[in-house]
Amino acid sequence: MYDIVILTDNRYINPKNIDWYTEQVLLEDKILQDSLENIGLVVCRKDWADKKFNWAHTKCAIFRSTWDYFERFEEFFAWIEETKNKIRFINATELIKWNINKRYLIELKNKGVNIASTLFINKDNQRTLDSLFKETNWNKAVIKPAISGAARQTYKITPATCKDYEVIFKQLISQESMLFQEFLNNIILKGEISVIMIAGKHTHAIIKTAKKGDFRVQDDHGGKVKKYLPSREEILFAEQCISIINPCPLYARVDIVYDNKNKLSLSELELIEPELWFRDNPKSAEFLAEEIKNYLTDSKDISNSISSSIALSPKSLK
Repeated sequence: MYDIVILTDNRYINPKNIDWYTEQVLLEDKILQDSLENIGLVVCRKDWADKKFNWAHTKCAIFRSTWDYFERFEEFFAWIEETKNKIRFINATELIKWNINKRYLIELKNKGVNIASTLFINKDNQRTLDSLFKETNWNKAVIKPAISGAARQTYKITPATCKDYEVIFKQLISQESMLFQEFLNNIILKGEISVIMIAGKHTHAIIKTAKKGDFRVQDDHGGKVKKYLPSREEILFAEQCISIINPCPLYARVDIVYDNKNKLSLSELELIEPELWFRDNPKSAEFLAEEIKNYLTDSKDISNSISSSIALSPKSLK
């Protein structure tokens, strides 16, 4: 019987060829696994889609590098529904279901969190990019799927270039809901700040900057990542985002970009499987391990105790 399973995907289970990116993934998981084992917990790593593993043989599972889920969403969601009654998930099931669709940004905006100006375009909508630019009067925008990660199908467009993306946008919108967001110039000028929160408390932060000529800040797209000392205002903003959520997530990453008015804005709130850069602050993994141990000894089932302050409507989960 395991106390906890660290969830990954098949690419990171005994990989034959280890490049710099895979090495980082394995290191992050090892730091967390060591921290959990050092306080007496029985731990293993498993591919979330492993059909041979008996999920009833573990008390809980933590999502760490399940980075194929947004390519296999239907399968992933079905697995969560099937498994949630056998084990406890970290973060809680309802948090994951809420956070998996970026529509949550609108709910946070309605609770006072500043976000980039965003329109949600539902699947099968017939609107064109040209009409969206005419509606918003934006000079630049980004389109991306409502359920996605690692900048999948993410494009920067302008009124002058949008005609080049109309076909791909039509194809995408026929398959899934999309976001149409005002492009924030500071993503290039200043970068994106990621504040890591463990049990609602700031532990450390990094800043991601895009390579020259690109706007995507992820290191797998050539972006650079550096340690970052956030200002008090930036920490308070991250705390504001987390404070709205109940139950408090055991881990979270608050991605912040200064908007076009130079105000702090939430880019994304990552509660499912964010990279947390334990390698930059191993103490944060120890802190999380202690919180997980406390979670395991808590007899209450909090997986469905989401506060009514966040509306979990059926539309939020699609």
